[in-house]
Amino acid sequence: MSSSLPRPLARLGVVAVALLAALATALAGAGVASAHVSVSSADATAGGFGKLTFRVPNESDTASTVALRISIPEESAMASLRVQPVPGWTVTTTSADLQTPLESHGEQVTTYVSVVEFRAVDGGGIRPGEFQEFALSGGPFPDSDQLSFPAVQSYSDGTEAAWIEPTVAGQAEPERPAPVLTLTAPAGATTPTTTATDTAGATSTGHGDAGPGALALFTAILALLTGVAGVVLGWRAGRRTVSS
Repeated sequence: MSSSLPRPLARLGVVAVALLAALATALAGAGVASAHVSVSSADATAGGFGKLTFRVPNESDTASTVALRISIPEESAMASLRVQPVPGWTVTTTSADLQTPLESHGEQVTTYVSVVEFRAVDGGGIRPGEFQEFALSGGPFPDSDQLSFPAVQSYSDGTEAAWIEPTVAGQAEPERPAPVLTLTAPAGATTPTTTATDTAGATSTGHGDAGPGALALFTAILALLTGVAGVVLGWRAGRRTVSS
């Protein structure tokens, strides 16, 4: 009697190994997608004031993050912007002229803070395996659903990670997405009903936690189950044929 596995079971093992490898790749991809610079706020509303928190994870295994440069496009401009100091870091701001002036407290504002740069004091920074948060406070926020803040993360070894790619609704999240802030509607405003598609888009755009990595994970699991079921059914069909 041969000690080798029946051919259908051997085929099942090959399918399972291949699909589990794909599953591991999907899980790794999901982790990378969620490790980017992100922005969030607990109180930012369209037309209002609030605090923006930029979370910066260190992605390098050997170098520290030593600088973060946040760009504020004119479409995300705020008439007033202040920076929360971070121990061990210096901060500089750059202003730019506005093509269309903003109104704040009855006055016309013609310039705004367009770049905020945090830089670690010599020997400091965000070490491997750590993260840091940087906060801005300002407003009024533009009358928009979302605001984009492209950012560049610099490392002590001279490399940079440019988080500047736009996220397009209905498309997969890019490899280096720019941080995107979702604004809430002002108090008393009518909020349109959100469809399942809209919700998925907002989740993918905001932090990357349910982006292409999650889709790949689901696809790999479905493929694994389908492959296993197909091989088992084929084996059973073969056994019935032999028995009859």
